Amino acid sequence: MRRGDYIVYVDESGDHNLVDFDPHYPRFVLAFCIVKIDHYVDHVVPFVQRLKFDFFGHDMVVLHEREIRQRAQPFDILMREDTRTKFMSRLDELISSSRIGIVATVIRKPEFRDRRGSQLNPYEVALEFGLERVFLQLQVRGQVGRKTFVVFEGRGRLEDKELELAFRRILDTTKMRGMAQTLDFMCVDKKTNSSGLQIADLVARPIGIHDLRPKQPNHAWAVIEPKLVKSDDGQVRGYGLKIYP
Repeated sequence: MRRGDYIVYVDESGDHNLVDFDPHYPRFVLAFCIVKIDHYVDHVVPFVQRLKFDFFGHDMVVLHEREIRQRAQPFDILMREDTRTKFMSRLDELISSSRIGIVATVIRKPEFRDRRGSQLNPYEVALEFGLERVFLQLQVRGQVGRKTFVVFEGRGRLEDKELELAFRRILDTTKMRGMAQTLDFMCVDKKTNSSGLQIADLVARPIGIHDLRPKQPNHAWAVIEPKLVKSDDGQVRGYGLKIYP
């Protein structure tokens, strides 16, 4: 099988617990970032590396949205307002200058539980939608039948195995011709310093916050929204963004 020209990175915001979830953030978001490999190698990775060296003096730091938001080590440097302003501006530039397409699923947990019960795993629902929309984008770009890796961050041996089984099950049962011959599963250790996974982590929560509080000012959403996959007439819902139910 020929290799594809693209790679997909996936990360989540919130957990998929439908029983005991955070009432202040009753959302589960799964974000998929589609990027052409040449652009990833030539632009995205060098940009991330330069940002890390400029602010930390090394490239061992992993960009995590939660730690950045909480200014936890090593992001305690963001306690200085001038440093924080420069750092956040560089993150904005990373997203806006990168040619990535974002597909995201937002699960509204209370409504999902009321409609589907607490036994159905919302991760699998979000995963199925995301994979289908990712495949449609690859189809448009002439990638059908060309192996394209979908990269997930590991969560533990058992959970990783369950995730792979869910992934394979979706590909085995899909009615989308060519999808099973195009997408391939990859799960990597949480310590893997992947620029693509870090970008997926950075975009997931702002999408959830926008759905939760759409009228609240959300600078991160304003930067991310142009990257969401859209229809020919500019529609996001149902194309780059699935909100369920």
